[in-house]
Amino acid sequence: MGIWESLKKGNTSSLMAASGNLVLAVAKGAAAAVSGSSAMYASAMHSVADTVNQGFVFAGSVLAEKKPTPRFPSGFGRVINMFVMVAVIVVTIMAVETIEKGWEIIQHPKVSSDIWLNAGLLFASIVIDGLILVKAMKEIVKESDQQKAPGSLVKKALGNLKLASPPTRLVFYEDCVATLGAFLALLAVVLAPMTGIYALEGVAAILIACLLLFIAFKLGYENMIGLIGVAAPKTVEDRVANIIFADREVVDINKMRILQEGRSYHVEAYIELRKGLSLADADDIKFRIQSSLTADKDITDATLGILEDNDVRNWRAEEVHIEN
Repeated sequence: MGIWESLKKGNTSSLMAASGNLVLAVAKGAAAAVSGSSAMYASAMHSVADTVNQGFVFAGSVLAEKKPTPRFPSGFGRVINMFVMVAVIVVTIMAVETIEKGWEIIQHPKVSSDIWLNAGLLFASIVIDGLILVKAMKEIVKESDQQKAPGSLVKKALGNLKLASPPTRLVFYEDCVATLGAFLALLAVVLAPMTGIYALEGVAAILIACLLLFIAFKLGYENMIGLIGVAAPKTVEDRVANIIFADREVVDINKMRILQEGRSYHVEAYIELRKGLSLADADDIKFRIQSSLTADKDITDATLGILEDNDVRNWRAEEVHIEN
């Protein structure tokens, strides 16, 4: 696979977010240097953190798409979790620096210049980050196969956030905070000269930093359990069960374990077939079900064991919609 083909497999939301935040980081950094606004500085640091994070995450999403090798038979799905953990460290460092800057302004308030330049850039930031946020929500809906489900985009995105890939979740969380942070900075930039309370900019900077720390904790926890190895959500488990039960020879699922690795799933299951089948027929059925499972774009591999029906219901069949 060529470099271009590999890049096309990367997470588009993180690439778009990195590009947009790079432009914002340069513009906000220049405005903060000219005006001396701590709120603009905090927002610029946020955009820098987002650019670095999402650039890292896009690179990780490209590597995570590599096919399994003899040395790494489970694939590279967890690579993205490692890259996101690096992004979390960057966010934490930026947040601490922003808190220090904000506290300095609260102790020694000063008048910022070029108020309307700062306000205009922050308004543009809200618009750009808002568009990236909408793109991330569309990506969540796409990755969770909920395009045709009823409800608004926001409702479907929030309801299926756990089914999205780690890069898409990171973009969603960060741009929620980026949009809110730019709004807080805009309020501080406009209200500080109107009220004469110039410490407001320092307060806004600290609030933005606290939002960054919250996102760092949230993403750090989610990716830590992803590195350890976490079970797939129940919706994915039911989807796999539907595929297995779609074969008419399957009577029950004795045991099943689905491990999530990045955006990929590894399936291990013991399935019970109707009585009276020959070993050759049972093997054919097993391979047929394996092919059906691995045809799903999110299932990397499926290991199946075959058992004869033991006349005991093991699977929660009443919770599964079986389509034959």
